Amino acid sequence: MKALVYEGVETLAFRDVPMATGQEGEHLIRIHASGICGSDMHAYLGHDSRRPAPLILGHEAAGVIEDGPQAGRRVTINPLVTCSNCTACTSGRENLCASRQIISMPPREGAFAQFVTMPERNLVTVPEDTPLEKAALAEPLAVSWHAARLALEALHPETERRALVIGGGAIGLAAALALRAMGVEDITIQEPNEARRAFLMDHCGQQTVAEFQGMVPLVVDAVGYAATRAAASAVAAPGGVIAHVGLGEDTGGLDIRRMTLQEITFIGTYTYTAQDFRDTAQAIFDGRLGALEWPEIRPLSEGAAAFRDLRSGAVAAPKIILDPWA
Repeated sequence: MKALVYEGVETLAFRDVPMATGQEGEHLIRIHASGICGSDMHAYLGHDSRRPAPLILGHEAAGVIEDGPQAGRRVTINPLVTCSNCTACTSGRENLCASRQIISMPPREGAFAQFVTMPERNLVTVPEDTPLEKAALAEPLAVSWHAARLALEALHPETERRALVIGGGAIGLAAALALRAMGVEDITIQEPNEARRAFLMDHCGQQTVAEFQGMVPLVVDAVGYAATRAAASAVAAPGGVIAHVGLGEDTGGLDIRRMTLQEITFIGTYTYTAQDFRDTAQAIFDGRLGALEWPEIRPLSEGAAAFRDLRSGAVAAPKIILDPWA
């Protein structure tokens, strides 16, 4: 099969690789759409020691089961493979499973390939009227759905529902969409890239600013750099909540003194539970997250160029989806 292989810092090659093979009980899935995630970009830049070269990246995917009695079933993939037996798994917090694995990280190759294998429990059936390109958005949307859910659960019930999302990439946009689906009406996305701000306003119907002024009860940091954490802790209102989902850099930024004196809640959020993933997929199918027509679709064979364009800031769309068969 063909795959886009990460071979070293800022080096990707579209080439032949051995056919995907899975463990007993796993399905072989023909991938039709696979999105580029920020974590793929971190690996591409050599910033993620968990993803050493050579490796097939990609974990935001949808496709069609290729083998067995379910052949032809259209599915979107929850890429987080967990043990199903530990306390985290049995309590519905599978994302905290100590033995969790995710495709695109050893020992599991990723979905920038024509085929991947996955357990049945990681698959959600996609209705015939939902394009697989939209279904592939379930993973990044679930990340933000999880963050939005936890943030709203932590916010005092009498607190005004207004939110600032820092970062207008896919996770930031998805956070805004999830918050709106959960009943938050007043949402602003802070995004420094002028072209992306324009795209978010013109194509996604979002309210955007280059720099936010004032205070807001709920902040989602979808970037995760010291500068964005500093911004989040400066604008979070007393008694407010910061949901931190970005993984840009490890340290710095938080104003711990202000957060302590103003009782600002900080929540680290990682991926999603299995229920969050299913709920997100259903929200896509029901149209509750909007038309979702903002990704840019390119052939997987041109994936290296897509990464270079993202690296240079030349992409206005919040998401690029790669098609292995184009």
